Amino acid sequence: MSIHTLGFSVLDSGFEGVLALGAPQQGGQQSLLGAAIPILLMLGIFYFLVLMPMKKKQQKVEAFQAGLKNGDKVIISGGIYGTLTRVDADKPSVQVQIANNVRVEVAKAGVIGYQGQDPVVTDSKD
Repeated sequence: MSIHTLGFSVLDSGFEGVLALGAPQQGGQQSLLGAAIPILLMLGIFYFLVLMPMKKKQQKVEAFQAGLKNGDKVIISGGIYGTLTRVDADKPSVQVQIANNVRVEVAKAGVIGYQGQDPVVTDSKD
């Protein structure tokens, strides 16, 4: 039985095609290597486009937070401007003076940058 569609003919041959699909292939190692190359290529591209920039950004943020010192004029993640009054390397927080006689304790991760400069710490959407 022949079916004509757009000038092509397709022959309905029953189960012969199914038997041909189940035939074992020669050179199984080559087909395994051929299947692994695209996956390894995708992983390499993912690493260079996603993981490397994230790692560089994280190192930049860590260096910024480690370099904080008393007297630095900073911006806190809520958009508040202040001056660092207490920075201890062994504590996860800093003290920021936001007005006369008004000091708040803020996590180091909450300090996003220096006043007058672009923020070092940005949203994870970037």
